[in-house]
Amino acid sequence: MSRARVRTPRESGSAERFGVFAETLLTGVWIAVACLGVVTCPAAFAAGARHLRRRTAHQGGGWRQFAADFRSALRGGWAVGVAGWAAVWVAWLDVRAVRAGLPGGPLVGAVGLLALLGLAVAGLRAAAVWAPGERWRALLADAGRRTVRDPAGSFLLVGGAVLTCTSALLVAPLAVPVLGAVAAAAVAVEERHRRHRRHR
Repeated sequence: MSRARVRTPRESGSAERFGVFAETLLTGVWIAVACLGVVTCPAAFAAGARHLRRRTAHQGGGWRQFAADFRSALRGGWAVGVAGWAAVWVAWLDVRAVRAGLPGGPLVGAVGLLALLGLAVAGLRAAAVWAPGERWRALLADAGRRTVRDPAGSFLLVGGAVLTCTSALLVAPLAVPVLGAVAAAAVAVEERHRRHRRHR
């Protein structure tokens, strides 16, 4: 008579980590689908980040809960999406100014690029802590302050964004699940910041 094999704590930990990794990739697919509306990107990342927070807290949730969070985040998030794409358009104009050789073009281009990166990081950090009922304006204001006061976490998110763009250039399908990794990085950065503040 055979006995059921008992998993060791190490095996259980490995299974848990793999489960979170798989859930992260799946969340990236959900985020990519929700981003098809273009201006829906902030709401998509907010819903994805909340799903991953539930997953790491061992709470329930799935596609239906993600969709409900997405609809809730979209109420104010669409305006954030419009503002974000407007910022991208301004940055594109800066790049055109640099290429045209206009006086001061390189400086304007550098400032525009840094501003765009800062806005993107603040947007990700705001999405990482979003919850139903939260106001996007307040979330972005707080996230902007954290972006400046926590440069290490901000640089981590910039690296994640660069990884996503590089993946899209090299292997386009890989950019879809990697979006979940970017959301997970934002959640991790915010959790790290929260713990540091609590232990001060």
